[in-house]
Amino acid sequence: MSDKHLSTQFDAELSGISTRVLEMGGLVESQVAQSIQALTRFSSDLAAEVIATEERVNQMEVEIDRDLSTIIVRRQPTARDLRLLIAISKTIGNLERVGDEATRIARTVRRLVDTGVFGRVRLPVSDVSFEASLATAQLRKALDAFARLDVDTALAVLKEDDQIDQEFDGLMRKLITYMMEDPRTISASIDLVFVAKAIERVGDHAKNVAEQIIYIVKGTDVRHIPMESVESAIR
Repeated sequence: MSDKHLSTQFDAELSGISTRVLEMGGLVESQVAQSIQALTRFSSDLAAEVIATEERVNQMEVEIDRDLSTIIVRRQPTARDLRLLIAISKTIGNLERVGDEATRIARTVRRLVDTGVFGRVRLPVSDVSFEASLATAQLRKALDAFARLDVDTALAVLKEDDQIDQEFDGLMRKLITYMMEDPRTISASIDLVFVAKAIERVGDHAKNVAEQIIYIVKGTDVRHIPMESVESAIR
């Protein structure tokens, strides 16, 4: 079999894997969005749909990881191709954890709905929804960067990560105020703290995906280094 034919087969396998990663990314993005809809609509049914999707997400991660291992053993890729396969493995790990966070939110929503707290006290649900919109936008941008191996878009995801952290901090202050003003909100507010933290982690996972894109394209590990150093490393 010719080297050209082998290369063409390898490229087709990589393309197929990348397509499935994007499919998995779209699924977990919709999970997050649906979990927040469940919160804003006080819907146990929507929350149950998010939880039911978790098994599918987990299965996708297992299948893609298995196929990655098969490609590595059979093709023995080197240099950039090996970087791509390693980065894809880390990317699907982050996406699976995004699904975990969405499921965690959904379970919390179902518990809040079951207690009937939404009808008794006022809570800053709209603020939680806004934080979630920032996180899902970051995830969508990271997936777009992955689809095009676009370093500039990946860098933008890293730069914008602070927005979610700031929104989380502001929401914490607001929830503390709610609890101080009305002790009846304490239990529900604590639940919303966990929801807000889960959303913040979604943003963190989007950032991790963006870092893997830079690693694929530039061969540079930009984790845990200042933004100025990141920009210098990829230019």
